[in-house]
Amino acid sequence: MVHQNAGKLPSETIDLKSLETEFYKPSSVPAKVKFGTSGHRGKLGAGFCALHAKAIAQAVAKMHLEEKIEGKILVGGDTRLMSKITSELCACVLAANGLEVLLPDIPVPTPVFSFEIIAKRAVACLNGTASHNPPQDMGLKYNPSNGGPADASITSKIEKYANYFMDNPSEIKFISLGEAKAKKLVETPDIIKNYVKALGRKINFDVIRKSGLKAALHPMGGTSLPFMQVIKKEYKLDNVEIVSTLQNPAFNFIPLDHDGKTRMDPSSKYPMAPLIDLVLGGKYAFAGACDPDADRFGAATEKGGLINPNHALCVMLDYLASSGRYPNVKAAGRTIGTTHLIDKIAAAKGLEVDEVNVGFKYFVHGLSSGRLIMGGEESAGMSVANWVTEKDGMLAVFLLLEIMSATGQDIAGLYKQLTALYGEPVYTRIDMPVSQEVKDSLKKITKESLSSLKEVAGEKVLKIRDSDGIKVYLQDSWFLARPSGTEAIVKFYCETFKGEAHLKKIIEEGRKVFGI
Repeated sequence: MVHQNAGKLPSETIDLKSLETEFYKPSSVPAKVKFGTSGHRGKLGAGFCALHAKAIAQAVAKMHLEEKIEGKILVGGDTRLMSKITSELCACVLAANGLEVLLPDIPVPTPVFSFEIIAKRAVACLNGTASHNPPQDMGLKYNPSNGGPADASITSKIEKYANYFMDNPSEIKFISLGEAKAKKLVETPDIIKNYVKALGRKINFDVIRKSGLKAALHPMGGTSLPFMQVIKKEYKLDNVEIVSTLQNPAFNFIPLDHDGKTRMDPSSKYPMAPLIDLVLGGKYAFAGACDPDADRFGAATEKGGLINPNHALCVMLDYLASSGRYPNVKAAGRTIGTTHLIDKIAAAKGLEVDEVNVGFKYFVHGLSSGRLIMGGEESAGMSVANWVTEKDGMLAVFLLLEIMSATGQDIAGLYKQLTALYGEPVYTRIDMPVSQEVKDSLKKITKESLSSLKEVAGEKVLKIRDSDGIKVYLQDSWFLARPSGTEAIVKFYCETFKGEAHLKKIIEEGRKVFGI
């Protein structure tokens, strides 16, 4: 159900001062540190406070010292309320443990953390962000020497150590930022120049400039703003306009999302409404946006309106595979809930498909080794071979702009050409509220327990995967149920190449299979 204020600007003011107070002195007992994909996240106060930041930093310091991990740790964050303070607290703890820290003086995009690690200017990072979540949220992520999200073997160790320090805060080492700088343990690097220069080897900015195609960019109040400004200047993109330079921690210039919350999601039509209006009004042929930490992309075009991330990934894969710029790649990567049209495109280009569990950490090896031409997920994250091992929203936005500039065609039109060749999928994801009992029951389902399932919606069951929820593969369709790790919901995905009516039938029968 869509909230009545979805797409409207917030009418209520966020009490930033109260949130700041909660950060320093939570009014209730701070939650235990719980690493999700690669970090801990929660609402400012009991969910995420100064103690969380210091305990996680001390845990990272302990791990680095124990495992003799040598090198500088890049510390920073996005444009959220307490990101800068969180970064400084982490830097002070790391420095107190004798570790060298890189602490930029501007907010840092998630892909730039990865870029600096891969370039070996840093050995790891602590990234203060809650992605596109509401402004009241805050988080802290750790990336190791491969530049990508940390895997479970690392996050479980940090989580264990951090919770010990949460219970024993007197054991957390700390010095002031001034002292850390005086000891030359903290330095301020330039994080824009090298990234922008390297991006020019991945994106054909000459094609974008010469095309004259009118494009709008929107950083959504986030970290991509100074990078977009330098890219525009460096590559002389006079046809590209940055349409918003607003930044404030309340993000009150972003229209409310479907549920009436401020959520800076570039793949949702509600926060993206101003950009969609710009292209549909004919002022620009293309509009691109990134979320606050710039790891997710959004795009809208004159002919297509808001571009579905699945559609964008298909167009990007087809373009990259046809461009010849990645001659030695073997496969395309997608997450378990991403469109299977990617499989059909990949097959036509002579590529295998690596289907991975949800989480960009599962693409790290394939991207860094050059096996994967692209890794993409339906939630608007992607990267390419021999680039960063995190999602890069800036790369994605400029790649889509390059595609339109090079082909002279709208992304929506290019997607229609692909569906004319390979078939048109109908796709949905439904977030279903469920009880804990239903979630627990679903978690017990395995491919062995469904071995007697032979047919769904008139299609033969080809195989079942239970590595991340339960996914059932049919002849021309598939469906997947994934219990949320943090909410009382089950995410139900479904796709078919046999039309809307068949999709509804699969949803009906698929829900019965899973008991949801």
